[in-house]
Amino acid sequence: MSQPLSIQQTKEWVEQIVVGLNLCPFAQYPLQAETIRYLAVANTNQLRTIVADELQYLSAGDSDEVETTLLVIESGYEDFLAYLDLIDQCQAILVQGDYEGEIQIASFHPQYQFADLNADDVRNYTNRSPYPMIHLIRESSISRAVDTYPNIDHIPVRNQELLLKLGKGYFEK
Repeated sequence: MSQPLSIQQTKEWVEQIVVGLNLCPFAQYPLQAETIRYLAVANTNQLRTIVADELQYLSAGDSDEVETTLLVIESGYEDFLAYLDLIDQCQAILVQGDYEGEIQIASFHPQYQFADLNADDVRNYTNRSPYPMIHLIRESSISRAVDTYPNIDHIPVRNQELLLKLGKGYFEK
């Protein structure tokens, strides 16, 4: 069975950008171990239910099988501000489901913009992805990474320096 185009493109993005540029030094292990779960979401009317179900799935499951989940929103939420509202709603689902301290939400979007940067600033590409995404991450994975990765606080600075060096044209192609 072939994968949806959205999943194929997301996997390429994870391999080439996230891991290939080492933007997230902890992403290489789940990529190599094949413990990243990719879910294409076509029906945004069911998105909140899918998020709640996936939080439960991760909480009950074994991290050796699924370390982290990327929910790839195939259509809808192209508007970044609407997407940020969605992330707030997902955070509320996480809190209501009592998953705080166990799972975190990270966000990626094609139009991602940090509050202190202009929209066309290349540094926004640290969180720009081919599709709007909701990344559900086990906190145990984050803790392990924090404990084993030297100078974890330097990662954002290193990433911004790298993106400035590569330039916007690198990401546009």
